[in-house]
Amino acid sequence: MKTSASKIMSALLLASVAFCPCANANPNENAKKMKYQLEALEYPYDALEPYIDAETVKIHHDKHQAAYVDKLNAAIESEASFSPDLPLEGLLADLQNAPEKIRTALRNNGGGAWNHAFYWRGFSPDKSQMSEEFKKAVEESFGSAENMWKQIVAAAVGQFGSGWAWLGVNAAGKLKICTTPNQDSPIMGNSVSSCAIIPILAVDVWEHAYYLKYQNRRQEHLEKLWNIINWKRVSERYSRALKENKVSL
Repeated sequence: MKTSASKIMSALLLASVAFCPCANANPNENAKKMKYQLEALEYPYDALEPYIDAETVKIHHDKHQAAYVDKLNAAIESEASFSPDLPLEGLLADLQNAPEKIRTALRNNGGGAWNHAFYWRGFSPDKSQMSEEFKKAVEESFGSAENMWKQIVAAAVGQFGSGWAWLGVNAAGKLKICTTPNQDSPIMGNSVSSCAIIPILAVDVWEHAYYLKYQNRRQEHLEKLWNIINWKRVSERYSRALKENKVSL
C-alpha cells in the first residue's frame, strides 16, 4: 500500500486517538486556557519488574514526564495570543505555526509529554503476540522479529546522548527504524525529524529511563525490554498506520 509524506503529516494532525487537552471546568472563566494532562499508566509501578524496576517507573512517570506536561502548559500560558485547541500530536505536527517565542519550549516539553505517553503504552506485563499481518511485515523487512529487535537495540545504543529509537511505517507502507535526539519525535514532521514515519513503537534512551537499575549498561536494558513489549498494541498501531495513515497513542 502506498502513502505519501504529506498524507502521513495530515494523519498526524487528524488522528482521533489523541493526547487531549482538557477544558477548564468553568466555561465562564474564558481567560484560563485548555491544559494538557499527564497520561496515567495502564499498570502498577512494579508491573514491569524485573525488566524495569518500580522506582524507575514511578520517578520516570510521576516526576520526569509530569514535569514535561507542566512546562508545556506553562509555555502555552505564557503566550497570551496562543490558545491551541488540538490533541498534542496535532500541536506537535504543526510547530511551524506556533509562536516563535515558545516554539522551542513546545517542541521540547510537548515532545517529552507525548513521547512518554506513547512509550509507556508500548509495554505490558501481560504476554501478547504479534498479529499475523504485522508479523509478516516484520519478516519482510527484517527477516525475523529477533533481527528487528537487534536492529532497534543497535539504533538505540548508537543514539549519541539522550533521545529515542522508533519503529514505524514509512510513506511506502514499509517498516522503518530511526532515531531522534532529545525529545524530538517523528510526528513533528520533516522540519524537525528526517524519520518520515508514523510511529508504532518507541524506546527511550534517556538515562533516567534505566540508570537506577542498569547504570551505564544501556544495551542490557534495551535487550531486556523485548520481554515486556505489548505486541498486541504495536500490531494495532501498525494496522491503523498502514490502512488509515493515522498514529495511535
